[in-house]
Amino acid sequence: MTVATEVENNTTVVGEKENKEVKDMKTALNEEMPADNKQQGDDTKETTEKIENEKKDDNTTTGGGDESSNKSATVHKTNYEKDVVYLYQYSRTPVIPSISASCLKVETWLRLNEIKYENVDHKMKFRSKKGQLPFIEIDGSEIADSTIIIRELSQKFRKELDANLTSEQRTISHAMISMIENHLVWVVAWWRAKNTDSVLKGYQVNLQHALGTRIPNGILNIFFKFTYGRKGAKKVKAQGMGIHTAEEVAQFGCDDLKALSDLLADKPFFFGDEPTTLDVVAFSHLAQILYIEKSTPYALRDYMQDNCPNLVGHCSRMKERCFPDWEEICSSLDMNTHLPKPPKEENKESKEDKKETKESKEGKDGDKEKADGEEKEGEKDKEVDENKEKEERVEEK
Repeated sequence: MTVATEVENNTTVVGEKENKEVKDMKTALNEEMPADNKQQGDDTKETTEKIENEKKDDNTTTGGGDESSNKSATVHKTNYEKDVVYLYQYSRTPVIPSISASCLKVETWLRLNEIKYENVDHKMKFRSKKGQLPFIEIDGSEIADSTIIIRELSQKFRKELDANLTSEQRTISHAMISMIENHLVWVVAWWRAKNTDSVLKGYQVNLQHALGTRIPNGILNIFFKFTYGRKGAKKVKAQGMGIHTAEEVAQFGCDDLKALSDLLADKPFFFGDEPTTLDVVAFSHLAQILYIEKSTPYALRDYMQDNCPNLVGHCSRMKERCFPDWEEICSSLDMNTHLPKPPKEENKESKEDKKETKESKEGKDGDKEKADGEEKEGEKDKEVDENKEKEERVEEK
């Protein structure tokens, strides 16, 4: 093989690898907000139908098979610990733990209920069987969609945040959650689809880190603007929000914030002194508006700060209660700051260095003692020889 051929082959391999990374990136960026309420396009639908047909064929061939074995076959975390929740979500950013309200909602609920969980740092490469983020795996089974995740985990761990609510309060909570997740979320999605530059700057998104790729951020940002902006705009238009003007959409958002502010009033949480499901949902969505970088123009954030200070205070209380490590998360971008860390490598190395130093010191001391002993023994032999010579001289005389 000539050098030219080798170079050509190496270039091909690198090119194929880069193309794969680009495809992975496109797949990752194909998830527009709102993640849980996304409307699947024709391509996604065809892919889903194809997967379902393949599953049916497999079941027909194998005679149905065991349901539990089918579940475990799709689990990514095979060496799981019992009753530990493995959460698959978006990567961290320097201003907010997740730019997905649905992901932040699930993690907030887990922390509020003190349930043991671990974020799987998958670099946005995995999706649930429904094609969504977030999803969780627990005891070898997958659960997708934030609302279903919380409902299933509430039953499993017997954690019911709304247990003390009256029938009227439950009705209000359901109505407000529906408003947030089926209306306010599309107001935010409209703004993000129209302002991709502001999304990247406002949340300080580093796509190279988020996707775990070597492709330069300049190229990734172009793909993001094209993919996220075009498909996001298409979705908000299909939903109905996209046909309105910027002023009309902004007014929709302000009306939703005013309704939440009026309900909260001067209470610490929406229904009293303790947070409920509505507090979790509201916080996860309001945080997307409030914690965007200050220099980024955003009318909805400005309205919230100027006209709904009680919502700002609510976000601060939820943040302090559920994310005391918020600053550490945003500065380190670590997915699991809540978990105890193993001993640092440096500590082990320093201990080994100390051990080596001690051993070398002992070795040096031993060598010195040995040398001193040999020197004394040599002097003794010399003295014996001198005495022997003197005796011989005396005998001669």
